[in-house]
Amino acid sequence: MPDVTGGDGSWKSLELEIESLLGKLVDVNDYMSRCAVAAAPASVAQKLARHRDILHEFTQEFKRARANIKSLREHAELLTSVHNDISNEYKASGSSSPSPSLLRERAAIHNNITQIDEVIIQAQSTKGALSTQRSMFIEIEGKVKHLSDRFPIIRSILGAIKRKRSRDTLILAAVIASCILFLVIYWLFK
Repeated sequence: MPDVTGGDGSWKSLELEIESLLGKLVDVNDYMSRCAVAAAPASVAQKLARHRDILHEFTQEFKRARANIKSLREHAELLTSVHNDISNEYKASGSSSPSPSLLRERAAIHNNITQIDEVIIQAQSTKGALSTQRSMFIEIEGKVKHLSDRFPIIRSILGAIKRKRSRDTLILAAVIASCILFLVIYWLFK
């Protein structure tokens, strides 16, 4: 069997041989179909259909294998090209090995990982603090609600605070909107 991983010549000859054999198989199937028309028993038609299926499977498998080999050859050529480019670059720079640059790259990656770990630790501590605050606010809210249920005066005071807060929010929104409007007008007429 010829070496598929070898040169183009051996692969091309193998490819041509397989295509030739598939062509012969097509011819045999065509001849069998002409003979089957004359014979016409059901078993012959079934055998002919089976042979056509086998031919189709072989053809599909050959096309798939050819595409895979083509892809692998292109990949190998690309890797060889990149390897040659890297080797030429090192030879041009006078360095015999990529070790110093790889060590610098490794150190940079290590420093980045260390910084990422520190950020993750900070984020986890912040999450813990926020969880504590949330539970504290939920507890305070429950106590205030309990007090407002027990004392109607507190409920009315809380309602007044809520109304004042919403009024203050509306006033603040109006001030911000007017400032933005004046900035836009100033920018347009500048």
